[in-house]
Amino acid sequence: MNQPYQWPENISTPTVEKKAKEFLMHGDKRVDEYYWLNERENPKVIDYLKAENAYVDTMMSGTKELQEKLFQEMKGRIKEKDESVPVMTNGYFYYNKYDEGKQYPIFCRKKESLDAPEEIMFDQNKMAEGHKYYSIGIIRISDNNELAAFTTDHVSRRLYNLQIKNLTTGEVYPETIPNVEGGSVVWAADNKTMFYILQDTTTLLGYQVYRHTLGTDPGNDVLMYEEKDDRYYLDIERTRSRKYVTIVSNMNEASTEYRLLDASNPTGAFKVFEPRKMDFQYHIDHAADGKFYILTDWDAPNFRVMTSEDGKTGKENWKELIPARKDVYIADFNTFKNHLVLTEVKDAMRQIRVINQTSKKDEYIAFDEKVYTAGQSSNPESNTDILRIVYTSMTTPYTVIDYNMDTKEKTVKKQTEVIGYKKEEYETDRIWATARDGVKVPVTLLYKKGMKKDGANPLLLMAYGSYGNSIFPGFNSTVISLVDRGFIYAIAHVRGGQEMGRTWYDNGHLLKKKNTFYDFIDCGEFLVKENYTNSKHLYANGGSAGGLLMGAVLNLAPELWNGVVAEVPFVDVITTMSDASIPLTTGEYKEWGNPADSSEYFYMKSYSPYDNVEAKNYPNILVTTGLHDSQVQYFEPAKWVAKLREFNKSKNIILFKTNMDAGHGGASGRFESLREDALIYAFLLALEGRAN
Repeated sequence: MNQPYQWPENISTPTVEKKAKEFLMHGDKRVDEYYWLNERENPKVIDYLKAENAYVDTMMSGTKELQEKLFQEMKGRIKEKDESVPVMTNGYFYYNKYDEGKQYPIFCRKKESLDAPEEIMFDQNKMAEGHKYYSIGIIRISDNNELAAFTTDHVSRRLYNLQIKNLTTGEVYPETIPNVEGGSVVWAADNKTMFYILQDTTTLLGYQVYRHTLGTDPGNDVLMYEEKDDRYYLDIERTRSRKYVTIVSNMNEASTEYRLLDASNPTGAFKVFEPRKMDFQYHIDHAADGKFYILTDWDAPNFRVMTSEDGKTGKENWKELIPARKDVYIADFNTFKNHLVLTEVKDAMRQIRVINQTSKKDEYIAFDEKVYTAGQSSNPESNTDILRIVYTSMTTPYTVIDYNMDTKEKTVKKQTEVIGYKKEEYETDRIWATARDGVKVPVTLLYKKGMKKDGANPLLLMAYGSYGNSIFPGFNSTVISLVDRGFIYAIAHVRGGQEMGRTWYDNGHLLKKKNTFYDFIDCGEFLVKENYTNSKHLYANGGSAGGLLMGAVLNLAPELWNGVVAEVPFVDVITTMSDASIPLTTGEYKEWGNPADSSEYFYMKSYSPYDNVEAKNYPNILVTTGLHDSQVQYFEPAKWVAKLREFNKSKNIILFKTNMDAGHGGASGRFESLREDALIYAFLLALEGRAN
């Protein structure tokens, strides 16, 4: 029988000083009494965060054994000594492996054959020694296979250092380039020239592309391009043919512009592929057949595939290859010698379509389960008929499959081993909730076989719903610890993603953002109505922009939930979007709105979680953040928690945990991050009286 968790009594919540700061815009005055918490170096701020952590430790002290049990349980499902499936590219098989008890991967390769001697390129465990946080952003190998450019972050601020290692001698060259984009480094074809993106250390926006020559002073690096419009993000890529280096300027789901440079002429000038235009997106690749392939929303909201000849890149030269469809969203493509492969999304499922370039016949790769996710894996070589794919579902661990595009034969290369997990004990399903405007919203469920729809099951509902990012059903070994204790785990595929096509996103951002919140609430109410659970056992979880979703539904429907977990939540929408110095703000005007526009200002204010906290009965709440978070600054959730406590009329608890050594992604090690999950799950189980 479940025993109610006894929260420690007579424990005072941490207090924080009020210092009123007024904001005036469009004749509207806002007063923020906790604004000063953004003073990162202020000892009083650090003391407050530490006091909140101590409060969490005290309130959750009765769950210490449970947290440790959950941690060991989740850790125990992981095969500690493991190895990825090798990927062949440019004459080498590349893979990474984990050693027993180690937190980080070891990056390896073998020349030409898997029987060849193993070369260890990077042992992240050794590199991380002495660091509380350590992340390798990217490893890029030169065309002659002798050099590796790599980026590292020791703080979790996502400001990376770029270095170069000689893979033959093991020497790491002395030049270090700080403050670069961690995933944007490209080699030219001469094996001595690199291109990288420099970040603004305040806004964290990548805004300049530089050229560096091996062995030279980085202070003499050449500026190749500067992005003047701070609404755009930058990226650098190398085309599939290896012929071109590309600079990509991208405004999220709104506008794109590519620039090209012949990789064999690194001192040349980048040339625009097709000029940018608002509400016009395109994504290109140059294939081995000498053509450009273009995925674009030009007169095609769900995207279509077009081609153009080398040297004729203007839009007037594009020819349609794959037309758009109303009910299918084309998310990605890949070119092979004899095949074109599309990743398509329909009814909140990701599928793979293979088209024979000669016969023009196409097919969808078939799988047995009703609800699943299939996608393209790493396929760097185009002269092959083997397509590597990844398959998963809520009950099927991630599976790497080699698919012969001619014979249709599937060869399972590896399925992630989950120790102690028995698939036959679990079930997954897809149901459709009706939103208040009549739209059907897909919900994916995972539960223990034999679950009874008696309205008494604890249920954790999660969602994201922003930036067009879709949350597809996939296996999560940590969630098994909740499901084994009677929870139903559910994903609400709310508007704001693109699970149902481009319109799903268009109807879930900017001046239609509230649909995201209403969808989530309506999904929760549907699950109660259909007797999966009831409001005394219904819980919600979301992180980052999903944390904004949590904040909004707490204000709109606090009575629906027994508990809400908001991880690294974006909750102070107006203040953040009004401050161009805050990381990433300007690049997100097309997602949330620009407060300089009065209509967008007042719409954002109408749902901003921090601005809409008011005297009401809030449910139990756990909020997490990282002191070094670069995406959502720690002070947003800190202020929000203080204000929630001030206005909360219920006796429910509100907890706030800060990881003092990490950022947006939490702890960097594969095991340490599980302790954060264990805290969250212990909180939920305590609320359910299942903490023993």
